[in-house]
Amino acid sequence: MAAENLITKASILGAGKPKYQAIADELALHILNGQLPTGERLPPQRKLAQRLAVTAGTVSHAYAILEQRGLATARVGDGTYVRSPEQAAAPADSSTPVDLAHNVAIPTDDGLALAETLQRLAADPRVLRQALSYQPETGHLRHRQAGALWLRRFGTRGDANRVMVTHGAQHGLSCILRTLARPGDAVLTESLSYPGLQALARLMRLQLIGIEMDAEGMLPDALAHAARNIDAKLLFCSPGLHNPTNATMSLPRREAIAEVARRHNLLLLEDAVHAAAQAAPLPALSTLLPEQSFLLTSFSKVAGPGLRVGYIEAAPQWLSKLAASMRADCWMVAPLLPEIATDWVDSGVADQLIAAQRRAIAGRLAVALPFLQGLDYRSDAESPLIWLPLPEPWRASQFSAALRQAGVLVRTADHFAVGRTAAPHAVRISLNAAPSLAEIAGAMQTVLRVLQGAPTTQMDP
Repeated sequence: MAAENLITKASILGAGKPKYQAIADELALHILNGQLPTGERLPPQRKLAQRLAVTAGTVSHAYAILEQRGLATARVGDGTYVRSPEQAAAPADSSTPVDLAHNVAIPTDDGLALAETLQRLAADPRVLRQALSYQPETGHLRHRQAGALWLRRFGTRGDANRVMVTHGAQHGLSCILRTLARPGDAVLTESLSYPGLQALARLMRLQLIGIEMDAEGMLPDALAHAARNIDAKLLFCSPGLHNPTNATMSLPRREAIAEVARRHNLLLLEDAVHAAAQAAPLPALSTLLPEQSFLLTSFSKVAGPGLRVGYIEAAPQWLSKLAASMRADCWMVAPLLPEIATDWVDSGVADQLIAAQRRAIAGRLAVALPFLQGLDYRSDAESPLIWLPLPEPWRASQFSAALRQAGVLVRTADHFAVGRTAAPHAVRISLNAAPSLAEIAGAMQTVLRVLQGAPTTQMDP
């Protein structure tokens, strides 16, 4: 089918992204799924521009992006032709592996939103003065109001008096643990849990206790058993889009976990960072325990890891204690980044970036999942992560090493395993770090090829 018949004006206008980006992404998807075969000539730029009611420069920009991704090649005086995804996936430097290990936000607007925001802020003398001044430890009131508005997506009441601004969720978690925990304290968490929590636990000499999980996450009975038998007062969990398994608790499961926490007087530390990518998240677990909960979120997975802004929602009686931890740590959050986040929340840019992130995730899943047909894996339509239990006789360390030798990086389950919990033989595949759909296609082809082979080294016990 000719390229001009695969792409329509409606699909470009409805993409919610710059037109050149929408054209490039749609053509890339058709190339990767085989609808545009290798060697096919793309339409002349002026012809496609006329059909889509855009400028020839817009189409030229789109074609240039395809060339950068290795999916097309321009021949002077002859036009632009489709390249094979296999050729595109082969790195120019074979020593550079394809990164399916790191979990970061997918770039979706080339910094355009940031550039426009900085221009608006630069025109406001009040903002410029405050950007170079001290702010309250919990954040300027309007920054906390924006945070409260952001947190309403998780079912909170949007009360700014319960909100504190942080340098991202990791910083917020550090402030909470320094406020609540002492060396030797036990923290209950999922048997596979956030590596950032594990790093803080090692630094603060805390004991992490892994709680058994199923497809929905933490098991209430297992949590109740641990709470009865272990002197613990803290519970950390990720009820929505759990990293690394993609588990999301149903509302009944959240209610059951909340009841256990209430009965045993556990203070809840809830990680909602990944859940921010969901179009309609279920009410946060903390909304069921508002007086004994700390809800943590940030923009890192939906806007960009460099926007080090996050929020804590907590019962008001805890905020002064958290502020003391903030003062001891860094005195305050530097005002400029919260000002950018506030502008994005108030203007609706944050919602646009989330929607763009979900579209980018859908596009990457559409490329990656066909390679895993017939295998036991867990994915979610709103998550860029794939949890892949390995078939026998593969062991996670072997599989990771074989992939690394083949030029692909993944994370093994032991990266997330808590304490003495035996890590399953599984890997997490992250689709958000690779720069292009072509690289994802090539890397997933490698994953499948290695998986279909046999281990060549001595297996782990």
